[in-house]
Amino acid sequence: MEDWALIRRLHGSEGMAQAQIARRLGLSRNTVAKALRSSGPPQYERARAAHSAWATAEPSVRALLRSYPSMPTTVIAERIGWSGSRSWLSENVARIRPEYAPADPADRLVHLPGEQVQCDLMFPGRLVPDHTGAVGSFPVLVMVATYSRFIAAMMLPSRVTGDLLAGMWQLISTSFGMVPRTLLWDNEAGIGRGGKLSQGVPGFCGTLAVKLIQAPPYDPETKGVVERANGYLRTSFLPGRQFTSPTDFNTQLDRWLSIANTREHRVTHRRPVEALTEDRAAMAPLPPLPPAVGSTVTTRLGRDYYVGVGGSSYSVHPEAIGRLITVTSTLDRVQAFCDHRLVADHPRLWGTRGQLTDPAHVEHAKVQRAQFDSRGIDTGPAGPVEVEVADLSAYDTVFGTGEVA
Repeated sequence: MEDWALIRRLHGSEGMAQAQIARRLGLSRNTVAKALRSSGPPQYERARAAHSAWATAEPSVRALLRSYPSMPTTVIAERIGWSGSRSWLSENVARIRPEYAPADPADRLVHLPGEQVQCDLMFPGRLVPDHTGAVGSFPVLVMVATYSRFIAAMMLPSRVTGDLLAGMWQLISTSFGMVPRTLLWDNEAGIGRGGKLSQGVPGFCGTLAVKLIQAPPYDPETKGVVERANGYLRTSFLPGRQFTSPTDFNTQLDRWLSIANTREHRVTHRRPVEALTEDRAAMAPLPPLPPAVGSTVTTRLGRDYYVGVGGSSYSVHPEAIGRLITVTSTLDRVQAFCDHRLVADHPRLWGTRGQLTDPAHVEHAKVQRAQFDSRGIDTGPAGPVEVEVADLSAYDTVFGTGEVA
């Protein structure tokens, strides 16, 4: 390319003859003449074989891509029996694949203050002991404000609707202090699926005056902000830590988040805790009354005077046996009411197969059992009891089977 530019400069600017240019540069006259005739610098082009392996395989590859545009190149090589270079095949398949599978462009989103908080569940694995001391796996609710990138998170006992609503309300009321315009979730079963929200979720959203949006199935990019926060927790919070209980987990998580939210975000180049001020200014205030959260179940108390919540059993006062009771469970308490009277109050157990018994309930059950065993049954006066015997000859008269005199 340098010789081509020099030849044209010597011939055009300095008016040097071709023979003189050839002698000066040590080139042949034909090379100089060819350079002067060409309109552009010389380029190397690899000569294609008249009947290359790709030319033979290309019709079969195109037929496969026409029916299966996203078929991997390794599968294509297997289907067409390719025996040549895999890199050469990959290069050619990548060149023609856009003709059958057009690219899906993604627009860059612009998040406004107070507009949205993205929510998701992160599962850290078996790291936290349950009530028995056995290491269990509990979900972590993660909520991120899309404008400020402020992260709020806490571990929950389960992923049922009542616990999810209780976790969202606690994070909204304590960490954000205001209500965003929208909450973005995926198709979590406790929130809703198939375009239908789970029971209790519409009432929660109505009390907070917030709109809940569910991302399309199999589309994690829709809530990419919270997905990246999940990865941040996995790589920066979890490694090297040990936890003695769910309370210890949440304590350590709160302490770490208070530091993480003060670091400069690599995308916004701002500190989330400072940008949260603008987020809060555009959010709505908290409702005057808290929303209904937790789980509420009405059932009839059986003779064993225990109720099940989340796979664990809790004792109820035996005086409610056979009567309808209302059992409410929050993140930290399990209570039962009978005719608006409190008949059970226990701390919430994390995990399954647990049992909490109030000693007062056991003592009262003994009293009731003794009263049942000692109750008297009136048998009437002593002596033989006369029993009336039916006259069966009446049947002989009706059916005509009696003896004939």
